[in-house]
Amino acid sequence: MKISYKKLWMFLIEKDITKAQLRKGLCLAAGTMSKLNKGEEVALSVLLRICDYLNCDIGDICEGIRVDNK
Repeated sequence: MKISYKKLWMFLIEKDITKAQLRKGLCLAAGTMSKLNKGEEVALSVLLRICDYLNCDIGDICEGIRVDNK
């Protein structure tokens, strides 16, 4: 499985919040923001901070995507 943050980006668009505003509002490190942009794993504590900031549930910002290992 891999993680997708597509829901997060759509949520930000709906709420008219830029990625820069999110990063600044949460004091996220540049590396963490880079991982989010690349669809890489970030700490659960970071995802929970994002949820708290956006007043949403973790399922509203990310999802697990099955990857076929052929």
